[in-house]
Amino acid sequence: MARRSHAVAAQRRPHTAPATSHAPRWRVDEVDWSRIDQRRIAGHEELFYLLVSASFIESGSDLYTSNLAAHYADHPEVAAWLQAQWEHEELQHGRAFELYVKAAWPDFPWQTAFEGFIAEYGPLCSMDELEPNRALELAARCVVEMGTTTYYQTLRSLSTEPLLTELLGHIRADEVNHYKHFLAYFKLLNAQRPAGRARVARVLYKRLLELRESDSDVALRHVWAHKGGMFPQGAQSFEDISQRVYRLVSSRLPADQAVRMLLKPLQLPRRLEQWLQSPLERLARRVIAT
Repeated sequence: MARRSHAVAAQRRPHTAPATSHAPRWRVDEVDWSRIDQRRIAGHEELFYLLVSASFIESGSDLYTSNLAAHYADHPEVAAWLQAQWEHEELQHGRAFELYVKAAWPDFPWQTAFEGFIAEYGPLCSMDELEPNRALELAARCVVEMGTTTYYQTLRSLSTEPLLTELLGHIRADEVNHYKHFLAYFKLLNAQRPAGRARVARVLYKRLLELRESDSDVALRHVWAHKGGMFPQGAQSFEDISQRVYRLVSSRLPADQAVRMLLKPLQLPRRLEQWLQSPLERLARRVIAT
């Protein structure tokens, strides 16, 4: 009887997408890059690799944002938000990281390294990577946005440079907002033709596995290949720096937030979601540590 009442209540409150605002919360062209405290950042080898890698991936985001917008051509509201806000903000993130890297580490040949990255990364961004079911692809995007949100939160916790901390706060807030939009659009489309929790869970798990074999590996290789004589006393091999940055991020990643964000697309009863939270957090920490 309670389940029937819940269903009736859901019908009375249909899923709606969040209001879309085109007014940016911050602008990269208003950032004063002279504020960077070189003493706090120039010698931080791990953050150098993490930030340059992020600058490559975000700067190449138009390769997959255009594919995703085309994927939702039959859903004008979703396509409009993807093109007018999501793509713009993703590219702004890339530009911000690019300018920060160039100001903090002026000896790094950013453009040359980025072109090498794009040559390898570009072919990986194809329509074949998207879920044929539009609702399920939106659920999968929630996994990606969970990854970026927690990643930038982790980098922010590692930063002691004030401008970088501020910048990462802006970018993390954008990613949280993107997650909320993808989740709302998923609920909207899935309500029209429900996919079922089992199918949603499989898509979430599949995209989660792909995060472990992420684009950051491609980016990191191109940072290493072009670092030249930077950090002469630092990592002596790509395997060394790769393991170091992975361990650093893994040790600080907010598993509790990641699990909460992963569970939302399953639309579980609140009591079940709360019951799963703690054991999944423990599992996530063990997986991250391996």
